Amino acid sequence: MMRIGFLASHNGSNAQAIIDACESGELPAQPVVAVSNNGAAAVLERARRHGIPSYHLSAKTAGSEDALDREMLRLLRAHGVSLLVLAGYMRKVGPATVAAFEGRIVNIHPALLPKFGGQGMYGIRVHEAVLQAGEAETGITIHLADGEYDRGRILAQCRVPVEAGDTPETLAARVLNREHRFYVETLAKIASGEIELPALTEAA
Repeated sequence: MMRIGFLASHNGSNAQAIIDACESGELPAQPVVAVSNNGAAAVLERARRHGIPSYHLSAKTAGSEDALDREMLRLLRAHGVSLLVLAGYMRKVGPATVAAFEGRIVNIHPALLPKFGGQGMYGIRVHEAVLQAGEAETGITIHLADGEYDRGRILAQCRVPVEAGDTPETLAARVLNREHRFYVETLAKIASGEIELPALTEAA
């Protein structure tokens, strides 16, 4: 069974949707660990409520970026993670962890990449940019994460309409509501083999 590790920085509502789908049997996977770079992140409490080990891990707690990367990789391996799911993780994953989980790190982005992606394009900024560009639609992209922001292989996309009178906040809410289901649906396709990912490597 697919063993999911979560990386999240704040609320973790996508992580909650995935946990719920695992518990209901809709998603044949097991959430095994949650890690946040923010000790006050709600995602840590969400995980604890479901008996999922949760950790605050950052460059400050680890002592350096390199130490953070090594400790992150050690922790994920200790919990037997086979798929790393980013659920609003607001930093790059370190190079050792990226190498070890190459092709097995999944991220969700609230726009139709390659539009409105890249460094600094996250959260409300994405929806502001969509509206400023006069787009008739936006959407959601689920892609593999690598060493660059929003550049990995696209696994799935869905479209979300931009409606008359939308503000960045109303658009963000409409996209987020769809994100929860779309992430679960896409992970189910990975679990079933409909979306194929490479096997884990032994890279350090």
